Amino acid sequence: MEPLHGTLQEQAQEIEHIKKVRQLAGKLKDIKIAMLTTITAENRQHSRPMYTFEMKDDGIIWMFISKASRKVTEIKANPYVILNYSNPQHDLYVTINGKAELNEDRIKINELWSDRFKAWFPGGKEDPNISLLKIVPEEAEYWDTPDLLLTQIISLVKNTLTGNAYMEGENKKLNF
Repeated sequence: MEPLHGTLQEQAQEIEHIKKVRQLAGKLKDIKIAMLTTITAENRQHSRPMYTFEMKDDGIIWMFISKASRKVTEIKANPYVILNYSNPQHDLYVTINGKAELNEDRIKINELWSDRFKAWFPGGKEDPNISLLKIVPEEAEYWDTPDLLLTQIISLVKNTLTGNAYMEGENKKLNF
């Protein structure tokens, strides 16, 4: 992590931002595939699964993208995207609204490259169609429910007896 810069207020904001990023990164650490949603030329939503890399303290979400894909045209026309992650085994669901941009940083491509991506980029990390999609989250929301069915049953019974509405797990919104 780089040293903090600026005034005390700016440093406090940066620390708060990093806390939020780490909270979100902790939720995503075991989920590698996200549904990326873009807006088509017909103003319709279009989603497809994409492999995402581990989020670092800068909060940026990276993925490889083909320059020849329809996603590129859609993102150039409207850079606002939605990422949806899910881990049903742990009852965890995350949605992220962010701004996407194409990025051809060769250093970053080399850093993220693995031969598993040769299926999409046969020319390897030097493939002429390879590019990166850089997504900067603006807002994230997650739903994290208890893993154990017993915990859910106890909570449901307790809330029924007390007359309170059943609140399953945690729901939180993070603004970046």
